[in-house]
Formats: sequence, C-alpha cells, structure tokens
Amino acid sequence: MIDMSTTPRTPRTALALSATLLTATVALYMVLVAFGNITDFGTNQQFVQHVLAMDTTFKDEDLMWRAVTSKGLQDAAYVAIIVWETIAALVLVFGTWLWFRGDDRARRFSTYGLLMVMLLFGAGFIGIGGEWFAMWQSGDWNGLEAATRAFLFSGVVLLVVNLPSAGERKAS
Repeated sequence: MIDMSTTPRTPRTALALSATLLTATVALYMVLVAFGNITDFGTNQQFVQHVLAMDTTFKDEDLMWRAVTSKGLQDAAYVAIIVWETIAALVLVFGTWLWFRGDDRARRFSTYGLLMVMLLFGAGFIGIGGEWFAMWQSGDWNGLEAATRAFLFSGVVLLVVNLPSAGERKAS
C-alpha cells in the first residue's frame, strides 16, 4: 500500500489546472472510445476489417500484397486496438486523478497515456492504416481525419502537460 501522506505534492497553479483539465478531457475521450468499441464491437470491427483487407482501395496490384484478409488476424488486430485504448484510458484517468491530488507523478502518468494515444492514432491509424494499408484511398473506410484530430489534440495536451512549472523555470 502506498502511503499517500508522504507523496510529494505540486502547487496549484493555472498551468496545473490546465494540465489537469486537458488530461481529463483526453481521458474522457479515450474512455468513451474504448467503451464504444467494447459495447458496439461490430461497428468498428467492420472498419478494421475493410482497412486491413484493402477492399475499398484502388486495388493497385503493387500494394494489394499488403492486404490482410484473414478474419482471425483482423479480429486480433481489432482486439489489440481495444486493449491499447483501454489501457491508455486507464493511465490517463490515473494521471487525471494524480493531477487533482497535486501529486508529482501526474505529469509522468499523463505523458505515458498521451504518448499511448499518439502512438495509436499516429503510428497505428495514420501510419499503418493510412499509408501501409492505403486507407486514404477509401471513400467509405477512411479514418484519417478523425485520427489526425485525436493525434493533434493529444499532442497539444502533451505539450501543456510538459511545460515547466514556475518552480522548474526558477531552478533552471
């Protein structure tokens, strides 16, 4: 059991409040994304299947070798996405709780969660989905705009979370 009475505390500042509320906003977003994918499994499962199968792309034979048509692999990829989303949501909720408590670990856990979100949407959806599986070619199954929004929003929050506090600025 962690003795919270000896946990270092950060001062309450406008920057800390901003980091708290912005981390909470991304946490809420990720909780809702994970919850939606768990409770309405089939909707985004179809999305992942179509992106991986590349069945709505231009069908360029130089790219189609990349297609993953195995339903088992498609489902495994979708479950992995949901697990990643859920862990990121939990880390961000914990980071938010730490911010509310004024705990010095808040920045670290918020950073971990935000990086998880950025990896999912940046590397996963923009990089792998968008480029490797040519999602940008699909009129029906193109999630690049939504992925870009989530990536940029998380990046802005990551910057705010990692701005030096007044005490850190004075120390340097």
